[in-house]
Amino acid sequence: MTTQYSPDFLKAMPKADLHLHLDGSLRPAGLIEMAKRSNIELPSYTVEGLYDLVFKESYQNLGEYLNGFQYTCAVLRDMENLEQAAYELAQDNIAEGVIYIEVRFAPQLMMDPARGINFDTVMHATNKGLSRAKSEYNAQPAVTNGDKPPFDYGIINCAMRMFGKKGFSPYYTQLFQMLRDHEPKQVIKTAAMEMIRASVRLRDEEGLPIVGLDIAGQEMGYPAHDFKEVYEYAHQNFLLKTVHAGEAYGAESIFEALTQCYADRLGHGYSLFSPEMIQDPSITDKEDYARRLASFIADRRIAIEVCITSNLQTNPDIGDVSNHNFKHMFNNRLATVICTDNRLVSRTTVTHEYELALSAVNVPLKRLKDMVAYGFKKNFFAGNYIEKRAYAKQALEYFDKVANDHNVR
Repeated sequence: MTTQYSPDFLKAMPKADLHLHLDGSLRPAGLIEMAKRSNIELPSYTVEGLYDLVFKESYQNLGEYLNGFQYTCAVLRDMENLEQAAYELAQDNIAEGVIYIEVRFAPQLMMDPARGINFDTVMHATNKGLSRAKSEYNAQPAVTNGDKPPFDYGIINCAMRMFGKKGFSPYYTQLFQMLRDHEPKQVIKTAAMEMIRASVRLRDEEGLPIVGLDIAGQEMGYPAHDFKEVYEYAHQNFLLKTVHAGEAYGAESIFEALTQCYADRLGHGYSLFSPEMIQDPSITDKEDYARRLASFIADRRIAIEVCITSNLQTNPDIGDVSNHNFKHMFNNRLATVICTDNRLVSRTTVTHEYELALSAVNVPLKRLKDMVAYGFKKNFFAGNYIEKRAYAKQALEYFDKVANDHNVR
């Protein structure tokens, strides 16, 4: 099925990306430039070479998909590079009509205590790049006179579900050395708790737009309930929560994210409509469980951050977009936000993700506007609720204008 909407219209319409990993979304040319500047060895120093060897169109498995992050994380431990990456990421989104982004990453992957690169340093460098792009775009006459909605952003900080005793980052290596008599899972939880406390402090004391908490990394063996206290701290401090859940594990992980971690949104949520992925032996009627959970999520209007290309790449068994569970999410009236996950690693854009989604399901204009609206109504906006509503209203009025200009009915 081909979409009824032109690429020009999809690019021009206002969009939001709420599931966007900074360390997976560098420009390939920018990665090469940064690696040379920081003396980081890459498998290739041409864009074509990196595409052939690392950032492929398809991957054999999740391990191969994650391979490229060793290079991006290495260059981002240089604060000049980190600021540049954040700036360029905002620019790339603006260039395709994405006017609101929530950039997520694990700050502790970038920290290097021996070189004086602490949590605050990392967060300020990231915010500086995003803020510069925002200021430049919002100073344009079309924005200042109200013809176009402004660009805005928030930052979601990720705790890591797992990391080893060495190699993940200088910070994690040092933490394991300091807490060498702790159980590994306790070290991981300690890092997560330290990260969330620091996030709330920087938000409250310095006004950084840190808007949410996420937990990322391997789902299997590292359940969300291990981080219940971390999510409780965020919850008690009015920090919003999303959870990578249902990407590589069954629907019970989604239920856990909602009930144990107070999730306001779900990252991926793919397995919600794959009852065969349920492994909990106490769930005897898997299809009924999945059906009831889907209805619960739809009724609560909990948004799912849908990343189609990423799912197809990390789970090759899906095969084609026509087999992707997005069609079930759409037919069950779930609030879905179309996202990229990793612009570089998945070689995608928000516009392309919309093209994929719309090729799998016949979406009338009213439902398309609803999908766009979820990106502005379900985001973790840094301002207050009145400001968020006004911004969403401006974005959706602009959607109507773009649809009219493109003769889309």
